[in-house]
Amino acid sequence: MQIVIAQFVLALGGLFLGTAEFAAMGLLPSIAETFEVNMPTAGHLVSLYAIGVVVGAPLLTVVTARMEKRKLLMGLAVLIVLGNAGSALAASFGQIGVARFVAGLPHGAYYGTAGLVAASLVAREKRTQAIGHVMLGLAAANVAGVPLVTWMGQVFGWRSAFGLVAAGGVLLFVLLPLVVPTRPADKDASPLSELSAFGSLQVWLTLATAAIGFGGMFAVYSYITPTLTEVTGISEAQVPWMLALWGLGMVVGNTLGGWLADKSLTGAILGFFGWTVVTLALFGAVAANVWLAGLALFLVGIGFALVPALQARLMDAAPRAQSLASAMNHSAFNLSNAIGAWTGGLAISAGLGWASTGYVGAALALAGLLIFAISLKLQGKD
Repeated sequence: MQIVIAQFVLALGGLFLGTAEFAAMGLLPSIAETFEVNMPTAGHLVSLYAIGVVVGAPLLTVVTARMEKRKLLMGLAVLIVLGNAGSALAASFGQIGVARFVAGLPHGAYYGTAGLVAASLVAREKRTQAIGHVMLGLAAANVAGVPLVTWMGQVFGWRSAFGLVAAGGVLLFVLLPLVVPTRPADKDASPLSELSAFGSLQVWLTLATAAIGFGGMFAVYSYITPTLTEVTGISEAQVPWMLALWGLGMVVGNTLGGWLADKSLTGAILGFFGWTVVTLALFGAVAANVWLAGLALFLVGIGFALVPALQARLMDAAPRAQSLASAMNHSAFNLSNAIGAWTGGLAISAGLGWASTGYVGAALALAGLLIFAISLKLQGKD
């Protein structure tokens, strides 16, 4: 029971981080109005958060290599509070830009460290399931967290949404020492040993697999609101319910994927990439039908099972630098966000229509599958 409670609290951190990351996209119009900037300028806040993730994941992991893991998680909780409280209290667009960068800093390091801690609490044959339980927080963010703070933003103003996430960070800081046992760093850990991860070809190929292959999901997600309103024909108020179906799929994917990955890690990654290729293409084909589009989004969400599976593979690829490898997994997924949004935007700008993002996404997922196949071919030769 203690392990279950510890995993629940670790997942709470994922819930708060995921809520802050994805809800910010829906709050951009209100933020733009407050600071009197246009939407493209307001969109820089999303980019600043992503930059914070990419910078923070390796930097914080390397400099804290010898730090006891529970204390590290508590320190990251403090950054969650500072970044989101700063966002809520920002008096200018420049200030909220800095705050969003700070809010992104703990993202990758938290998910990576929390996944390692969760895995350390169970037997090796259950480690991917444990990582998946932590990732359930991110799935729950899409089911409940994002709709909640989006509603709060509409009723009480966008500042209340970031304020709620900051309060969640305080709760996380209080709960971590109460339920998560101390996990000392590896006695051989050092900044130099963590940096050794960058010398592994398998690490780079796995990161590329995540960055490009998972970009398929973000090609659809980045443009999901206009696709559903313009192609599917639902109202904007109904969009959160469709996103909740995606989130439910993520919950199923995390649970099922972790179990399958512990049976066969390589098989699970290959299988879920194939699943993602098919379901993204399916969404492109059925986007005009509300019932089939909802089913397709649920099925696409199941492909989120790739997140814990790829993190487990990175841990195997960098046995002397598991903390950095795990954290970089989430930097790769934030890079996939940018790749997906860019490629999906190219298709839309070319006049292929909103639903074309499904086919673009399928192509990216197929590219990720091919990179992973190359990784398997070269395994043991780096």
